[in-house]
Amino acid sequence: MKATQKLHDLGQSLWLDNLTRDMLDNGTLAGYIKDLSVTGLTSNPTIFDHAISKSSTYDATIRKNAKEDRPPETMFFELALEDIKRAAQLFRPEFERTDGVDGWVSLEVSPLLAYDTKKTLEAAKDLHTRVAQPNVFIKIPGTREGLPAIEEAIFSGVPVNVTLLFSGEQYVAAAEAYLRGIERRIEAGLKPVVGSVASIFISRWDAKVASTVPDNLRNKLGIAIAMRAYKAYRELLRSPRWLRALNNGMRSQRLLWASTGTKDPKAPDTLYIKGLASPFTVNTMPDATLKAMADHGEVENMLPFDGGDCEETLAQFGKAGFDVAQLAAQLQDEGAKSFVKSWNDLMEVIASKSAALVTQ
Repeated sequence: MKATQKLHDLGQSLWLDNLTRDMLDNGTLAGYIKDLSVTGLTSNPTIFDHAISKSSTYDATIRKNAKEDRPPETMFFELALEDIKRAAQLFRPEFERTDGVDGWVSLEVSPLLAYDTKKTLEAAKDLHTRVAQPNVFIKIPGTREGLPAIEEAIFSGVPVNVTLLFSGEQYVAAAEAYLRGIERRIEAGLKPVVGSVASIFISRWDAKVASTVPDNLRNKLGIAIAMRAYKAYRELLRSPRWLRALNNGMRSQRLLWASTGTKDPKAPDTLYIKGLASPFTVNTMPDATLKAMADHGEVENMLPFDGGDCEETLAQFGKAGFDVAQLAAQLQDEGAKSFVKSWNDLMEVIASKSAALVTQ
């Protein structure tokens, strides 16, 4: 049995962190679903930037939109929504089999809105309406300005993938925003079933400290952060407030491990899959990591519910001069800026392709 199947059977959902029209057309994604136990998918501006810039598959639609003089952002969402809808249809059987627990696809609002609550909420509602699929998450960043938008989106019935979380504290703030939205739905007499995941980025921690970390702590920070977050997640699941909402029909927001491709070429390519094996969570990974796990990955110990030795490990990082709380804030800010850069690059790719294709 493949390690991917073992993880799935132990209760962890494996999602692909990629989407291209080519993999939809040539059956690659369908193959991942059938052979590698993939039950969902995430996307982001960087993924679409690579997909559109490196393929001619989108050219016909870009040419058509260019002749109608549509701006690049309008073109992008038309392209992305088509791909997202097709992917959602592939995962629809899983969504229905699990009654909405699994089988989700994610689409992100413009990262330019990361610090604008009102416009983020407006964009989330608009994309939710336009995609018109029950198993599509709208990704909203868990920034300070994003948290109120998450609460309002959930209250409005918009399924949300909270992105750009980097610590247990940031996760708890996002989970509480989700819960407030559900509690308001209960109070208003609305059905309290609105899907959500909270995505904590892992490998960027180790990449951030790689140049200065002592050898004995190399590639240990990301998993220690994850362990602390998993402990907070498990505590929330059994808290009186959470249980009260569950008694009223809520479905729990799930914790998702994001950025799980290994950045250090000297580290195992399945480092963040093997190390983050944990029931009741999602692990979303790039193609290469997924294939590596299926080929030679191993499933051994599950992540401990109580956080294991994470506090001891994090204390060692503190003694080595690393301020984890400060790093979490920096990583979130850098992550938001990185997505803005990818977004701007994407808009430039679409604009340049439009200019070239409209004359053909």
